[in-house]
Amino acid sequence: MNEGEHAPMTTSTPVRSIPPIEREEAGRLARMEYQRVAEQLDSLQEGDWSRSTDCPLWDVRAVAGHTVGMMGDFGSLPSLVRRMRAATAAAKQSGSAFIDVMTAMQVDDLAPLDPEQLVAEAAARGQRAARWRSRPHLLLRRMPMKEEVDGRPETWRMGYLLDIILTRDPWMHRVDVARATGRALVLTPEHDGRIVADVVAEWSRRHDRPFRLTLTGPAGGEYVDGDGAAEDHITLDAVEFCRILSGRATGAGLLTQAVPF
Repeated sequence: MNEGEHAPMTTSTPVRSIPPIEREEAGRLARMEYQRVAEQLDSLQEGDWSRSTDCPLWDVRAVAGHTVGMMGDFGSLPSLVRRMRAATAAAKQSGSAFIDVMTAMQVDDLAPLDPEQLVAEAAARGQRAARWRSRPHLLLRRMPMKEEVDGRPETWRMGYLLDIILTRDPWMHRVDVARATGRALVLTPEHDGRIVADVVAEWSRRHDRPFRLTLTGPAGGEYVDGDGAAEDHITLDAVEFCRILSGRATGAGLLTQAVPF
């Protein structure tokens, strides 16, 4: 840097100013995310489908089956009700967690499809699911649901699942597939950066401590809450930040605070 020049100013976003993702925006994010899932699956080669992922017991093919199966389950109210009834009965019979049974059913249901058929299903189901999820669903959105985050029970509203979790989930699985196959992960500030910013805001609410956060990469940004003391300054890649909060990698300090994906 020459004398008299100044380093470029970076503006930190106060985390409390990050707006929540509301239903209309959630629909746009869902449409784009599902489109990227279909495009990613379409780009895979024959040897990619059997590669191991960060999800225990799931290879790329199983991750894809779950992701596309979830699109189908949330493509209409009848399909959702059918899946919930079947998974609830199977979970009671086996003693397994409902979500584990539900996702296993999704994988099994789509196992007979070849990759070309699975890609076609991803394209069709994704856009249908995005439209259905973004409808008002006034009663459904208010319904409580029990979940666990980092081993602790929580009560969510279905609206949180429809608007937030059902987009974070395929986003994180896109990361899983990219890591498993070594293929580039498509990331843009407008889409992925918005998803990550929402994760940052929830992470901040959950630990409720001051911090300064620098996330690098296309989905990254500068975030601050409180006095942002130097000892609370965290710098890392935006995708890795989300992997840590999801439990796929290990973090320390404030990064031990889990966020659901």
